[in-house]
Amino acid sequence: MSDRLLEMEEFATKTGPKGVINDWRRFKLESMDQENLPPAKKELLRQMSTPGKPKEDGKSALNRKMSVQEYELLKEEDEGCLKKYRKRCMQEMHDKLSFGPRFEGVHELDSGEAFLEVIEKEHYSTVVVVHIYKVGVKGCEELNNCLDCLALEYPSVKFCRIDAVSSGAAERFSDEVLPTLLVYKAGDLLGNFLACTQHLTGEFFATDVEAFLNSYGLLPEKELAGVEDEEENDVE
Repeated sequence: MSDRLLEMEEFATKTGPKGVINDWRRFKLESMDQENLPPAKKELLRQMSTPGKPKEDGKSALNRKMSVQEYELLKEEDEGCLKKYRKRCMQEMHDKLSFGPRFEGVHELDSGEAFLEVIEKEHYSTVVVVHIYKVGVKGCEELNNCLDCLALEYPSVKFCRIDAVSSGAAERFSDEVLPTLLVYKAGDLLGNFLACTQHLTGEFFATDVEAFLNSYGLLPEKELAGVEDEEENDVE
């Protein structure tokens, strides 16, 4: 069995009722400020962490019924701890179900060879968005700025840009067809948008470019950030 399958199997075992309860118990124990607990609670915590029965293995210890004392200890300050637990679980789920590499920022391509390499050798699950531009051509600088923003929003997408002259195909990419957006996945061309700013408003922003690409189904779902937003709202 591959490491990936083992990870998914381990993740699945945590999603059943017993798995969730035991994982929550473990998380609550680990997150407690044990230094400031009263002696009686420290002793109870020690017993919960290291069950007294010598023949009780780790799995049996986790599956045993919770005592009244344990329940009283674990239910204290549940609200704040539960938010942290939910955040961790959602992040773990996202990490387990996310495939392919992640990127930071927009990648500068300095030659036609680099352009071909990023298309042909990138991970099969990665969407590659290439902006072909030329300094001084209307809309190119604005589109570059928009892609800088989108690269932060979509780290699983590889955003690239290349000067039309550096691409070695300046005759094919004249000023009239710039800026051009090309979208690839697994080496296949999914989108070919010449003079793409004609599809946008006169003054466009990153959200406009995002909506345009999404209208063709070319971008994946955004990164999961719901729990962090919820916690920020609670603080406010």
